[in-house]
Amino acid sequence: MIPAPSHRIGLRVAHAVRRRWWRLAKVQLEGCRVIARDSAGRVLLIRHSYGSGNWMLPGGGIARRETPLAAALRELAEETGLKLSQPRCLMVLEEALYGTVNRVHMFIGETGGDPRCDGREVIEARFFTPEALPDDLSPHLKRHLADWLQLAGS
Repeated sequence: MIPAPSHRIGLRVAHAVRRRWWRLAKVQLEGCRVIARDSAGRVLLIRHSYGSGNWMLPGGGIARRETPLAAALRELAEETGLKLSQPRCLMVLEEALYGTVNRVHMFIGETGGDPRCDGREVIEARFFTPEALPDDLSPHLKRHLADWLQLAGS
């Protein structure tokens, strides 16, 4: 197994290559994100070892022949070790991402327990109250999380 520091370097290089490919090829991306809330109403956020380093929702790409829900459940489990109960699709939105369009399936549900991060792809995972979110939140999430929570009826 590759040591964690070397693995994180590899992820940063792969992410840089992937961003350039998306920009050049103009591929249509399909992704998912998960608004996972605990019983106290706190929202689970993560920080990747690559990219901006900002706090964001768990999520990622949808594999070929994978349903958006299966991808959301897989990504949440891979990134935090947690499961989602009563998942529902909140919306599907399109956003600009590195010169292309990312079609994101947004899921919401409940989770519990302590998140675990692998120290490789995800370096931090924590619950936050909607009123006390970290300052270094991704700009997109900072603009929209309150609206998404309101839409979900929270």
